[in-house]
Amino acid sequence: MARPKSASHDLKREEILDVAAQCFARQSFPAASMNDIATACGTSKARLYHYYESKEAILFDLLDRYTQRLLALIGEAEAHAQRQNLSEREALHALVRAFLAEYESSATRHVALVSDTKFLGDTQRELILNRQRDVVAAFTRFIKRAYPGRVTPANQTALTMMLFGMINWTFTWLRPGGPMSYAAFADEVVAVLEQGLGG
Repeated sequence: MARPKSASHDLKREEILDVAAQCFARQSFPAASMNDIATACGTSKARLYHYYESKEAILFDLLDRYTQRLLALIGEAEAHAQRQNLSEREALHALVRAFLAEYESSATRHVALVSDTKFLGDTQRELILNRQRDVVAAFTRFIKRAYPGRVTPANQTALTMMLFGMINWTFTWLRPGGPMSYAAFADEVVAVLEQGLGG
């Protein structure tokens, strides 16, 4: 009979994933070892193997949970827009703000999503890529509803990726406690959406 998991099992996994994401961001996924992750967690490699059988298993769990979180944010934003009776533009603005608030606390997980998905096995990689496609498709829907006169079949991908270009690479330059907060940056993104740079 299998030993039941402790109540803190998932919490410990989250802690391991946070530390592993930091190791992957700092050293790169190929360079970071299970020993590096265990040391950074303040535990033994044997204890780490109690939770994860390999570095690849850690990466998949990290990206699996993170992409599910991003999809959940979209669902929460849609529900919030309905409850608050937001306009389509307000709904898009709220989604941008929600994603940037998530990025503030998940920068290293986002680095892994952008940089390390290619290291997964074929089936796992396809699952993560499909979730990323779902996130992009959802943003496209929000943008089309917010700016129906501006978005066409010919430019909708470009406009969606332009928005992602503004928010997805914040981990390379935007720092908590820096001269601009994530919330202030979200306001700037919304201002560009509404008024352009000349507005």
